[in-house]
Amino acid sequence: MVSTELADKLSELHMSTDPQCNGKRKMESYSVEDDVGITCFTENLHDTTIHFQIIKLAKQIFAWIGCNSAKFGHLYAAAPTRPNNMVGVTSLLGGTADNTGSSIARHIVSKTGLSLVLACNIPKDSPMLEAAAERKLLEKLKNLGYIEPKLEEV
Repeated sequence: MVSTELADKLSELHMSTDPQCNGKRKMESYSVEDDVGITCFTENLHDTTIHFQIIKLAKQIFAWIGCNSAKFGHLYAAAPTRPNNMVGVTSLLGGTADNTGSSIARHIVSKTGLSLVLACNIPKDSPMLEAAAERKLLEKLKNLGYIEPKLEEV
């Protein structure tokens, strides 16, 4: 991409206040052909503040889940595999494939069918918090239209 094209596309991005982000700024793209969407929100789950950020690209999702802070946490990549539609997950930074975050990544890919990069710093000893964060993230992805509703739900 030529640098002038990049500058033009960046100038098309608009900042707005999103009530879902608790008054924080949310960046929305109105004219970049719906290829990029950025959403952030905060939830209070099990007396813990959880921050979420979702960046939707053309065929991929980047999601960040932060627990009580803005730390990056472990980084996982997950993608559907062919021919049997299994999900492959790997740890890119920190952690191992059995840590908190890898199961969230696996479930999101199985629900959306899209590749995912997930940064997650939920404590390892909090399975209830992990499950609640996963439910909230999946709920938000469904509301944003990244997950198709099942036929019986329509």
